[in-house]
Amino acid sequence: MKILIIGCGNMGGAMLAGWLRGGFAPDSFTVVDPILPEAPAGVELMRAVPPTGALFDVILLGVKPQQLGAAADAVAALAGPQTLLLSILAGVDCGTLRRRFPEAGGIVRVMPNLAAALGKSPIGLSGDRREGQDALVEKLMAPLGHAEWLADESLMDAVTALSGSGPAFVYRFIDALAAGGAELGLPREQADRLALAMVEGAAMLAAQAPISPGELARRVASPGGTTQRGLDVLDADQALGRLMEATLRAARDRGAEMAAEAREAG
Repeated sequence: MKILIIGCGNMGGAMLAGWLRGGFAPDSFTVVDPILPEAPAGVELMRAVPPTGALFDVILLGVKPQQLGAAADAVAALAGPQTLLLSILAGVDCGTLRRRFPEAGGIVRVMPNLAAALGKSPIGLSGDRREGQDALVEKLMAPLGHAEWLADESLMDAVTALSGSGPAFVYRFIDALAAGGAELGLPREQADRLALAMVEGAAMLAAQAPISPGELARRVASPGGTTQRGLDVLDADQALGRLMEATLRAARDRGAEMAAEAREAG
């Protein structure tokens, strides 16, 4: 399988790292990136798109959404009926991609996060693909994490907010936990270490537990104890739930705005 990666920034690089970690041969990949200092050993790095006539089974669009026009002009001739086009461009819907890549054999939007490098990313999938291409997509996603097809492409903005942007929100929460510990008297560096180790362990336990995170929280909290007193603050007037809903809604709505911008540009 020959895979062309157009733009190998943070997310494209994480996916490439995940594929290599998962056993994909380095010489399967060609990366086109004008500024990437170097590619992993065995991966071909090019500064410009290969000439028309080069054959690729898969093309991954990893540029910024506002760069779609320039990328499509250069890449569309390479995306023929034999090609599966994968896009990680937030807010750019399949209709816009189909207009830009009319000959592509299949188009699938993919929304992972940086944990793809470790094989631990949640991945939302939606697309316009030929019969039999689901198996190829799932083979490609397996080394990157847990992938799920969405019932409707309109849900992709919500997945982007939850799974794509979500790590940043978790990192802010970890930072806030550590800052809170420091306010209580712990040295900040020690609070950072304790907060990070606590979140790592809690996430691993939640991933393996046969019960929901909400139930885990209930079991950790003894009636009248220290944990319950802290939960009372988070739960007062549904403060945490309302904050997270507003956070995700803002991220989702920005995805919808970006989709409209991409359609107008296309």
